[in-house]
Amino acid sequence: MAELIKLYKNLGETPLECLKRLKDEHQEYKDTKMTYLGRLDPMAEGLLLVLAGNTSKKNEYLELDKTYEFEVLWGMESDTYDILGKVKLGKMPEKLEWKMRSVIEKILKKKSQQYPPYSSKTVGGKSLFLWARENKIDEIDIPERGIKIFSLDHIHTRLINSEELLKEVTERIALVQGDFRQKEIIKTWTKALSKADTFLVSKFIADVSSGTYIRGLAHEMGKLLNSGALAYSIKRTRVGEYKI
Repeated sequence: MAELIKLYKNLGETPLECLKRLKDEHQEYKDTKMTYLGRLDPMAEGLLLVLAGNTSKKNEYLELDKTYEFEVLWGMESDTYDILGKVKLGKMPEKLEWKMRSVIEKILKKKSQQYPPYSSKTVGGKSLFLWARENKIDEIDIPERGIKIFSLDHIHTRLINSEELLKEVTERIALVQGDFRQKEIIKTWTKALSKADTFLVSKFIADVSSGTYIRGLAHEMGKLLNSGALAYSIKRTRVGEYKI
């Protein structure tokens, strides 16, 4: 017998930590076999579907379309394409609002996406993030997968100063447990933000096919504008017919 459970994965948690929290808070699931249906990175939060008991039908849920609310920070780049990465100051896009429609139209036409260097996709029996950590990512061909972007809407763009930005980034990274290079990452943020005063952050809502990396889309949007960009926040609000 299988039971589908809707969880809210908190910011900073891994999916496994989210499952552990469920079992700690609900002892009736202590010895129940569970599997999550579609992972979320530590810097992403939102809806996490979990199959408890008989997990043999998990493939039925893995290819469901998803909806995300996310923010793009312009003028910064990171090796993970989100805030939990080593960053460097990039070029701030010029006439962003004027160019936004063109960027969205190009993203909507995407049919494939390269896996981010910091992801669990394996090449030669080793995860891409291990290739990246060993500084050997340039020695391999990073694979791509087919995706569909059904809709992408720009909600608004706001201004944030470097002091507030560093405070928010530091607080979010502090939520992450385990070795994710946190100390090194904070150092790069501190250095990069000492060289600029203000940044732009744009919010979007996207409906995408399973397997689409939102932080990858943020990175690609920056490339389309010949500027730096990374995913500042990501929230998954829908998986198939299931919503937060």
